[in-house]
Amino acid sequence: MSGLLALLDDVAAIAKVAAASVDDVVGQAVKASSKAAGAVIDDAAVTPKFVHGFSAERELPIVWKIARGSLFNKLVILLPLALLLSLFAPWAITPLLMLGGAYLCFEGAEKVWHALNPHDHHAEKVYAEKLADAHLEEKKVSAAIKTDFILSAEIMTITLAALPADLSIWFVAGALAVAGMIITLVVYGAVALIVKADDVGLHMASAGRLAATRTLGVWIVRSMPGLMWLLVVVGTAAMIWVGGSIIVHGLHELGLHAPYDVIHDLAGAAAQAVTTAPGAVAWIVTAVLDGLIGLLLGALLIPLVKYVIAPARAVLGKRTGAKAG
Repeated sequence: MSGLLALLDDVAAIAKVAAASVDDVVGQAVKASSKAAGAVIDDAAVTPKFVHGFSAERELPIVWKIARGSLFNKLVILLPLALLLSLFAPWAITPLLMLGGAYLCFEGAEKVWHALNPHDHHAEKVYAEKLADAHLEEKKVSAAIKTDFILSAEIMTITLAALPADLSIWFVAGALAVAGMIITLVVYGAVALIVKADDVGLHMASAGRLAATRTLGVWIVRSMPGLMWLLVVVGTAAMIWVGGSIIVHGLHELGLHAPYDVIHDLAGAAAQAVTTAPGAVAWIVTAVLDGLIGLLLGALLIPLVKYVIAPARAVLGKRTGAKAG
């Protein structure tokens, strides 16, 4: 009997350790995935356009298809690549992270440019051409999943870089998997709410029994354009801020300390100059300066992408198509 009790005690101890490990994995996953806020917000802002134009009953099934593709991107393709990277080429994490940060800066700066130059309809024209060609639902889902892959790669890289370096490979795998699932749930849960909010508002406005319900429904419908605009603005700002922060910290880790030190000193000086919430002031100054660096880098990348990278990709695509033909 004593032997059985000892065995049960050992099993209980192992269960406690396992439970603590699960808690640690989830905690690290949540903490690390929060670093990817900019890419997450951009993902939530980009996806609804792929659902536009379909009937109301097809919106949620399309969102579900894209969400499944996003999970496949993160868990089946990017997670193993991230583990291989952490095992065999940890030195490459920072450069790859900076490459992703530069991409975020470019995307954010390009959105700012189009907002300031409304007569430049290049992006809208390209998007309209894509919509005209995307008659089939599967084509739009495929396009959304491809876009998600780029953002998911950035999210997983940021999450990997945010994890402590002394974790075991299994702990890293668990944290990345949990982070990927949490982020996908948050992003596509938000997308589902966004794309169905106007339908819910219309139903409340037309079929609500109480005047307050009908008024709320009208308010929801009328507020959706403003909400989408706010989501785009916040997503753009987050991309520029996160991208600039990644670049500054990456340069610091690679030995170029000047940008990081200047920002740190200015933030510290601003915090010392106030008596209320110095920590918040330091964070705001740091975020603003990181964002300015991100915006400047993104602005420099716009002509590079437009006049060098895009033409080179077009030529390469033609050559690849000619060889295939």
